[in-house]
Amino acid sequence: MSLSPAERYALSRQQRRQPRLADFVAGQRFDLDPFQLAACGALDEGRSVLVAAPTGAGKTVVAEFAVFLAMQEQGAKVFYTTPIKALSNQKYQEFVEVWGAESVGLLTGDTNVNSGARIVVMTTEVLRNMLYADSPLLDRLAYVVMDEVHYLADRFRGAVWEEVIIHLPEAVRLVSLSATVSNAEEFGDWLQAVRGDTDVIVSEERPVPLEQHVIVKSKMLDLFDSSGQASTNRVNPELKQLARAGGRSISSRSTRGQRGGDRGRYHRDARVGNGRADRPEVVAMLQGKNLLPAIVFIFSRAGCDQAVRQVLRSGIRLTEAAERSEIREIVESRARMLRDEDLAVLGYWEWLEGLERGVAAHHAGMLPAFKEIVEELFQLKLLKVVFATETLALGVNMPARSVVLEKLEKFNGEARVPITPGEYTQLTGRAGRRGIDVEGHSVIQWVDGLDPEAVASLASRRSYPLNSSFRPTYNMAVNLIDQFGRERTRQILELSFAQFQADRAVVDLARTLRKQEESMAGFEQAMRCHLGDFGEYATLRRRIGEIERQSSKGNPTHAQRERMQRELTAARKAMRAHPCHGCAERESHARWAERWWRLKTEHEQLSRQIRTRTGQVAKRFDRVTEVLESLGYLDRDASGALVSTTSGRILKRIYGERDLLVAECLRRGIWDGLDEAGIAAMAAALVYEPRRDDSNVEYRLPRGRFREAFERTTDTWAVLDDVERDHRLPGSEVPSPALASAMHSWARGTGLGTVLADTELAAGDFVRLSKQVVDLLDQISIVADAELGATARSAIDAVRRGVVAYGAPA
Repeated sequence: MSLSPAERYALSRQQRRQPRLADFVAGQRFDLDPFQLAACGALDEGRSVLVAAPTGAGKTVVAEFAVFLAMQEQGAKVFYTTPIKALSNQKYQEFVEVWGAESVGLLTGDTNVNSGARIVVMTTEVLRNMLYADSPLLDRLAYVVMDEVHYLADRFRGAVWEEVIIHLPEAVRLVSLSATVSNAEEFGDWLQAVRGDTDVIVSEERPVPLEQHVIVKSKMLDLFDSSGQASTNRVNPELKQLARAGGRSISSRSTRGQRGGDRGRYHRDARVGNGRADRPEVVAMLQGKNLLPAIVFIFSRAGCDQAVRQVLRSGIRLTEAAERSEIREIVESRARMLRDEDLAVLGYWEWLEGLERGVAAHHAGMLPAFKEIVEELFQLKLLKVVFATETLALGVNMPARSVVLEKLEKFNGEARVPITPGEYTQLTGRAGRRGIDVEGHSVIQWVDGLDPEAVASLASRRSYPLNSSFRPTYNMAVNLIDQFGRERTRQILELSFAQFQADRAVVDLARTLRKQEESMAGFEQAMRCHLGDFGEYATLRRRIGEIERQSSKGNPTHAQRERMQRELTAARKAMRAHPCHGCAERESHARWAERWWRLKTEHEQLSRQIRTRTGQVAKRFDRVTEVLESLGYLDRDASGALVSTTSGRILKRIYGERDLLVAECLRRGIWDGLDEAGIAAMAAALVYEPRRDDSNVEYRLPRGRFREAFERTTDTWAVLDDVERDHRLPGSEVPSPALASAMHSWARGTGLGTVLADTELAAGDFVRLSKQVVDLLDQISIVADAELGATARSAIDAVRRGVVAYGAPA
């Protein structure tokens, strides 16, 4: 991006003022864009930053500058957090290349590499757990990068981002990187409220312009009018003419009760001839127009695999002989640790054939190691077409020259619904490689009934609001109460983004409350007297003043005057007898005490105001603590304050959706006596999220001790569910044994092919489940008694074998 003379002059002045930034800029391959310079400049001046910019715009340059700054400061550390383990592994490798393996660490729950390094890449959950445990690794932490911070909207994991943001030490500067969101300023205001000085840097500009097209049979048409006769946001008349050839809009008919009834936003009930090109035709067209490499988004795993087979059957070959040789060499070196029988089960040879011809799929059902190889080959420009599900749009760095969307609707688990403008932006954000492409290309495939006007609206809007998903959990409640006490915890919850969005004023009030408490502590220190408790003495003085004011008001009766006189005499006598009365600095202390009393009155008024305005976050916390107290995880100490019990301290170390159930089963000894395979099967029943069609199905359960233990586990779940509902909490789903038998077999050494055949799971799903099982077993091994803990550790080794042990974490 070329700079104007004025911008070059401003940049020159900034570089003279900020030599560290100038040194960093000098080492970059590209000139930094204005938003990157603004964000880096703010960091260099000691402020935190929120950077919201499109995919591929170069947000990570700001994170790299934070790392650069940390490495310039004596002994300073920087933590780089990511939402997914695959992205953590990618960033770890990138930092190792720049800073060397001795300076970089990796922590992802089941991977621990050089944790004491000055640059540590980790998943956000790992940092949250560190904060709760007050880990010594936090010493000298100067910067935290939160990549993909918009994940805090995630229904299941989003709360972790807010916990980290709230609990990080105040001196730590935060670098928050987000996709373009429509309420970045609101999120930035919250960060300002809870973290202090924070600059919000928003960029709507893509570094590589995006051209939008529609493929109709064998033609590729521009979505917008490119004739020069109209403004560029007018829909191509040729597309409108195609649409008019169809029938009336679906949206004009009643759709009540239909699945996906809102599809009319993008589709009409058209009767034009089938204008859809098949997949090999699309690939050939992209190749002919020099629009490869391309990512084709298909919202179905089966559809991705089918697309690869269709292209291969067509005979298309997109690679040269030298590229095929390099592909085979890379794949064989990466896959050499896998057993031959596992390779056969995984369809390795068919997969390799596709890779050698430049075509692959990428979706969550694939073995994580295979996905990583696809990503590596695509980044090396050896793969030309990847058919992917939407998960590829998040996290890993795989830019392409063009992005193809087969459909503009997807199945959300209940119905087929149109993709949102935010999803469209995220998907097409992969198009256009900075420094390689002059422009990126977004290509939509024509389907009967496509509505070009609605598609144009979708492509033009950038409305992706960031909404908090924060909710207090049992584990969170015990950790916070143990660390801060109940009232301080309530204040912390009032600082959450969820509460901020519900009532922005409460966050500001809570921040004022916290500052008042800090000031009151300072006043207490200033009024401290070496002769005695000056707070007591000040109370007596205030009481004397109150009585004198009361006696001067109105027309008290004789009896009232006598009573007040007795009280006044007693108070004056007590004041003169108090040790602090003889202090030489008595009046100086008294002035500080008066300030403390005035601030205390304001503090109490503000607390009452907050209590009346506190919303659902604190109410849920209250209900959670009531459940924990009723079950004995929290108790009252001699002063009446809530504290954790022995059981509560176990719950502190259990993270996940079923934290309370796990803790309760451990407390009741329900899993005592289970062998390695049995405890692994039990963990699978707890972490597996059943599908809708799993209900009312009877599953084959492992024999022996497991059956009784699982029955007692579900009985315990039922008791807890009743307690939760009694306290107006939503409860949870009953544990599902759908995959318990498969995990039991795997832990006993059964081969991959047999296990996958029994479960009908894809390899990637099984590996992901196994890693969740390992994570829960690891938690159990730490908090359970000696025998069960040892069994859990052995179970980890039994599960972590073969494809589960191979490669980076899923």
